[in-house]
Amino acid sequence: MEIYHLHYPSHTAVDDKGPFSLAIGFFDGLHKGHQTVINEAITKAEQLGIRTAVMTFDPHPSHLFGKGREKVGYITKYPEKSRLLEEMGVDTLFIVTFDWELASLSPERFIEIFIKGLGIKHVTAGFDFTFGSKGAGTMEQMAALSAGEYGTTIIEKVTDSVEKISSTRIRKLLSEGDVEKTASLLGRPFRTVGTVIDGEKRGRLLGFPTANVSIDEETILPANGVYAVLFSVDGQFYKGVCNVGVKPTFHDPDKMKPSVEVHVLDFNSDLYGKKVTVDWIARIRAEKKFGSVDELIQQIGKDKETAKQLLSGR
Repeated sequence: MEIYHLHYPSHTAVDDKGPFSLAIGFFDGLHKGHQTVINEAITKAEQLGIRTAVMTFDPHPSHLFGKGREKVGYITKYPEKSRLLEEMGVDTLFIVTFDWELASLSPERFIEIFIKGLGIKHVTAGFDFTFGSKGAGTMEQMAALSAGEYGTTIIEKVTDSVEKISSTRIRKLLSEGDVEKTASLLGRPFRTVGTVIDGEKRGRLLGFPTANVSIDEETILPANGVYAVLFSVDGQFYKGVCNVGVKPTFHDPDKMKPSVEVHVLDFNSDLYGKKVTVDWIARIRAEKKFGSVDELIQQIGKDKETAKQLLSGR
């Protein structure tokens, strides 16, 4: 998959211009709703005999318009998003820098530069996708301004049995620790990517050595607690039990940032410096403060057995 980073006004630094069938949106999480949009663009590309492209934006608009409010945490950052798109069969990825210059473009100017200027022959997006200054541009306007140079497809709301599938809903589920429902909306387990770093080595002293995984601070994590996970290193997957939180038995919760520590089952190799992934399969329990170290050790043993049961057959 070809990847182009576009920064207005130097957007013309693209050697390979169309024709493309384009799926456009922020696509954080690449959940089932996003997949519907992208798969429709792929189908349209096959019908027209052209290639498929995805256009997304970075950073998240909340990083620009937040005005002091908390920035939205990412569900899926690069290069994980790129990997998933390539697996779907996307040929080209355009990553457009979302800054004040881009945000100030009129819808008409945005179309001239990023649609017609890139040789786009068909545009597919969700019903609620907006573009241009103050989000004034809609997909209906995208169609009206085409002048016959490209076609458009609008994907209506994608729902499960409850409500619309959305990144906002997934973030809420993760904040509640519901990684199983999150997986049903994503169509795959929620995954975080990180690097194993040196930690307190407290798990080793307790008889349960752990990999301390450093996660990008902009990436959202599930609610504090203990989870059954699948842990990947060097292309191999292992079962594990993961604690995300502040370890209140040993630390003041108000003075600690949450950490991610994975006890990898049936594994005994050096992991320091390794890039790893954590697939969150099921929540075992909430994080709690124990009255003694012995009580904690007993609970970790139970958590380990629970994780084995939950991961059985995976």
